[in-house]
Amino acid sequence: MHIGRVEEISAILDELGSSIEEIEGCAVVSIEGLPIASSLPEGIDDTKIAAMTAAMLSLGERAVLEIGKGALQRVFTEGENGFLIAINAGPNAVLTVIASQEAKLGLLFLDIRRAAERIATLI
Repeated sequence: MHIGRVEEISAILDELGSSIEEIEGCAVVSIEGLPIASSLPEGIDDTKIAAMTAAMLSLGERAVLEIGKGALQRVFTEGENGFLIAINAGPNAVLTVIASQEAKLGLLFLDIRRAAERIATLI
């Protein structure tokens, strides 16, 4: 991918992270599980996040199609201390967001969707 586009995607990630203080990190990964751009906390490996996100998305897509629920909107994983949310950012990429337990989900989902739409135009 062109370096200028990666910088634009990184800027979108930075803007997303600063718009909601409960966002602890975010990344854009390819559907094959490769990192494209990230803004993750120290100690979180973007390569591992990319691979896990691709696997979660693949399983989520199969599951909703199998039970007749249409196209996958997002994969939402809740842990005791927060959330991991993955949403398509165009046909070839996924936006993954890590947020704390205090995040207001409605606002979070809205901002994530808007960022994913912007990223989709760049990929």
